[in-house]
This record gives sequence, C-alpha cells and structure tokens, in this order.
Amino acid sequence: MQIPENLKSDIKPNQSIELLKELHILTRDGKLNQDSRRKLKQVYHLVNFIEPLFNDVLTYSPNPTLVDHGAGKSYLGFILYDLLLKQLSSGEVIGIETRAELVEKSKNLAAHLGFTRMRFEHLTVEESVTSSAIPAKVDIITALHACNTATDDAIQFGLTKQAKYMVLVPCCQAEVAEVLRQHKNESFSKTPLSEIWRHPIHTREFGSQITNVLRCLQLEAAGYQVTVTELVGWEHSMKNELIIARYTGQPRKNAQARLDAILQELNLEALRNRFAH
Repeated sequence: MQIPENLKSDIKPNQSIELLKELHILTRDGKLNQDSRRKLKQVYHLVNFIEPLFNDVLTYSPNPTLVDHGAGKSYLGFILYDLLLKQLSSGEVIGIETRAELVEKSKNLAAHLGFTRMRFEHLTVEESVTSSAIPAKVDIITALHACNTATDDAIQFGLTKQAKYMVLVPCCQAEVAEVLRQHKNESFSKTPLSEIWRHPIHTREFGSQITNVLRCLQLEAAGYQVTVTELVGWEHSMKNELIIARYTGQPRKNAQARLDAILQELNLEALRNRFAH
C-alpha cells in the first residue's frame, strides 16, 4: 500500500502501512494522531542510530542477525525488519521474550505481514544464552526500555554472543538504588559521598545514573567502544538515555579498575557479579 500524501512527511519511504496499523500507530482508516506521531518519531529516531550500524554489518556479513532482547510487543523489531531487512534476500530479526502470549501475537503478526525472516522465541535470559534456536554469534542486539535488570541481561547475552553492536535504552534502574538504600547507614560512616544518595529521591536518581555508568565501564572492560547520548528530547520521555556499544576487541585499560573502585567506594560490592564480563 502506498503512503498517502498527507502522511509522507511523517512516515519513511517503503514503510508498511499495514504494519503501522497493526501496531496501532496508524488508525484503521490510516490516520496519525498526535500521540502516535510522537511515538513514531521516537522509534524512527532510534532507527536512524541503528541503520548505519546495520550498514556496517552488511560490509562483512551478507546474512545479518539482529536480536531484540526483551522484545515485548516487538514494535522495534517489526519496524527494523520492515525498513532494513525486508528488501534483502537474507538476514533475520529474532525477538526474545519471556511472556508467551506476546511471543504468540508477534508470530501471528509476522505471518500475516509475510515477514518470513522474522521469528520469536519464548525464552528466559538463561535459556537464550544456551538455546540452539539462537545463533552462536549475532551482529546487533537491541534492548528498548528494558526494565531494571533486563538491560543487564541483554548486555550479558551480547557479551556471550560476541555481538558487534549493542543498542540499549535502559529503563527503571531500581536494583542499584535498592542496594544503596539497604547499606545507607553503613555508607554514611564509610564515605562522605553517601550524601549524594541520603535523600530518597536522590537515592532513586543517583542509583539510575550510576547504574548506566557501571554498564558503560563493564562494556569498555569487555572491549567495546561506548557512546552515550539522548534518544529524543527530554520533553518527550524521561527514559531517554541511549547507550551504543561497538566491539573493537580493545578493552579500555582502566575500565575494570574504575568499575571495581566505584563498587567499593559506594558500598556496592554485592553487585560485583552483575557487572562482570
């Protein structure tokens, strides 16, 4: 179906109108409301970051594999397949999700749209690492708004699968804040830095910030070059931090030492295994 003239300024060329309707971005009569326009803008902005990474993968692999970890309803995976893989003769998008009903819905939608090189696996994090359904190596991993430790799960999956690129938009980083909260009294006597998270609102915000700092150091220690930027303007979403990691095989020399020092200084040693590589 061709893109209507009134939507050409909003929708990318070759985008499936049927897909956008199935994802409820477009209404059944093909209209785009303000809320949907905002959501589509966010997804497209992320696609703009991923497309050059995908094109780089194509220079050395004619059969690219993109894994959407913690896929949810697979909005991102469907959009990426539609815009980047549909026109190719090979390559696949794999959605990994723990909720069986969402996996089934995504399978049905892919079949309905004829997206034959898109598949969905009902797997836990542990299962996804060892499952024969997932290739031993993958090219790109995405994790969009993966809640709390789901981003860490995606990182561990990416490290195991030797991913060339990881594209992460973390959400709801509560684990570090909880550990800060549990050890707050002990930390007061250990370091004056504990003043940074003395008040509950600061515990939450600082916990979120330091989580992503630790993730970046973890990736750098594992041989990734890391870029951190904002996904969209803060007026659109507060869950806005975009981490892009590219494997170079050259670990940052002091990354592991810095990570260890931060865990010790902030009394977060209980999380050492979470940020291992």
